[in-house]
Amino acid sequence: MSSSSSAPEGLWRLPLALVLGCLLLAWSAVIGIRGWLDAPLNLREAVVMEIPEGGNLTRFVSSLHDRGVLMHPVVLRLQARLDGVANRVRAGEYQLDPGLTARQLLAKLISGEVVQYAITVVEGTTTAAMLDILRAQPKLQKTLRPGASSSLIQELSLQAPVAGSPEGLFFPDTYHFHLGMSDRDLLLLAHRRMHEILEAEWAMRAPDLPYRNSYEALIMASLIERETGRGEERPAIAGVFVRRLQAGMLLQTDPSVIYGLGQEFDGNLTRAHLRRPGPYNTYINSGLPPTPIALPGRAAIHAALHPASGDALYFVARGDGSHQFSATLDAHNRAVRQFQRGRRQRTADPVQEP
Repeated sequence: MSSSSSAPEGLWRLPLALVLGCLLLAWSAVIGIRGWLDAPLNLREAVVMEIPEGGNLTRFVSSLHDRGVLMHPVVLRLQARLDGVANRVRAGEYQLDPGLTARQLLAKLISGEVVQYAITVVEGTTTAAMLDILRAQPKLQKTLRPGASSSLIQELSLQAPVAGSPEGLFFPDTYHFHLGMSDRDLLLLAHRRMHEILEAEWAMRAPDLPYRNSYEALIMASLIERETGRGEERPAIAGVFVRRLQAGMLLQTDPSVIYGLGQEFDGNLTRAHLRRPGPYNTYINSGLPPTPIALPGRAAIHAALHPASGDALYFVARGDGSHQFSATLDAHNRAVRQFQRGRRQRTADPVQEP
């Protein structure tokens, strides 16, 4: 009796032990996988890895395994499938820093936390110079035809107030981009920002300004930007230019003449240049030049729309980056002699009125 009753009991205990053993092994595997997912990858220094367009998680983790960074690529792929995110990995460059875990890596790939690069376009830069900056960035995809900036209007499908001229239509700033973005992407972003900022400032403009539209304010802002690098002087410069326009006086601003000379300008602006006919010669043409002469920043745009009050009609550089403002031609000529010592001032400093 005892032997016959103990046989079924032994048989029962055997599968129970197997089940418990399997459960224990499974639990140990889960604990091991979790520990591995939360352990740092084999990284002694930061590395940048790329998932190209059309790439996938399998190829990426395999490349990490080949480099000795990731020890168990199958586990990471399995975890991604269990989480339902295996097909949500985004293309781009990823920086992997020491201390990064496999779980954090997966989250980074899903979030699209790609490497960002920066391009800075300073205030007063011309559109042509901005294009040179974009062309010099190796990580930026080049889609625009090289050559004259005049082709930008057509290539970007922009609405230009002056046919063929993209000058002044892009906001100077620091722009961030990632691998895969193009020069077109950044230019369109800069154009949208310029439009938004200009229209916002135009809506809050001071009354009785001599501008027919916001584009003329943009032209004025570019002159102000090129005349001074001192933020506190921009409203005063704007005040001089606005009063000259209102009085029917010539602006006589050298930066506009220099812009019109283009590559011909060698750093020496002569009186022959000032007498040469051309649309940007503000010594012989009344009013504003036909287009902006540079990319003005927000402060210059604000100054153009909020000029300082006063009676100054002239200014001359003191030599330290600041300017001396004068209300009369006699006072201005004395300031020129004092600060320029016989050299002709490179701003709005006519030696005699026309």
